[in-house]
Amino acid sequence: MVADSVTVRAPAKVNLQLSVGPVRADGFHELVTVFQAVNLCDEIVARPNPDGGIRLTMSGEGAEDLPGGADNLAHRAAVLLAEALDVPPDVDLHIRKAIPIAGGMAGGSADAAGTLLACDALWKGGSSKEELAELAAALGSDVPFGLHGGNAIGTGRGERLTPVLSRGQFSWVFALADGGLSTPAVYRECDRLREGRSVPEPYVSDILMQALAAGDAELLGKALHNDLQRPAVSLRPTLEQLLVAGEDFGALGGLVSGSGPTCAFLARDEEHALDLAVALTGTGLCRSVRRAEGPVAGARIVG
Repeated sequence: MVADSVTVRAPAKVNLQLSVGPVRADGFHELVTVFQAVNLCDEIVARPNPDGGIRLTMSGEGAEDLPGGADNLAHRAAVLLAEALDVPPDVDLHIRKAIPIAGGMAGGSADAAGTLLACDALWKGGSSKEELAELAAALGSDVPFGLHGGNAIGTGRGERLTPVLSRGQFSWVFALADGGLSTPAVYRECDRLREGRSVPEPYVSDILMQALAAGDAELLGKALHNDLQRPAVSLRPTLEQLLVAGEDFGALGGLVSGSGPTCAFLARDEEHALDLAVALTGTGLCRSVRRAEGPVAGARIVG
């Protein structure tokens, strides 16, 4: 027996730190990253599909540019879970997009995490958090954090998570650039820029951990770091202007989010975030801005 419908809300992420190590034998880079989930959330609604199979529809800004079939990560998540539960993959999925698309904020991964949780509830799978996390890791590096939420250190490809405790809430402004940046292209540019140099092993910043533990926004702003920022700026030079503008407008810190092209700016509080958002909008360097707070919970059933 299945439920009538299940609604899950899944958050975006920002990488407070992204330390990229050498290329591994499997072609991936060894990573150490510190994730924070923020309250820009997609909603995934799962209902039974009486016609059989997976039907996936999406709404929201840029949804028309996303694949709606088997190439979509949420579609793949439903197939993978159905195989694990040994049930027919019959589900009508609708995703309401609020996480910026192709912005380095793991919207697709959040949708996959939300789909795992929604379909498991719809199909009465009863899967444990650990079982869903294992499936999530098979789908992509950022998908497990979509289930986890909060703050966490990610190692390996980012899929192995260790929770990080923090105090208080942090206020963010995300400046969204036009177009996307290909994650593989950014990593290739990273390798090109490092060619002939010794690449150290990735690490976690002690100062960043101290900032989270103390709830110290000013210290956190100073500790933000992303090894993919330089290659992202190399491919999209206007991002440097945007980062400088955020600093000039008083952001406590700023960085390219993930592989870009979204830039994340840390504000002192909600009022400062509003002022910063207005100032950045007026620069003409970004197509729009979003304000958010973090950390927040991972994917969760809301209806």
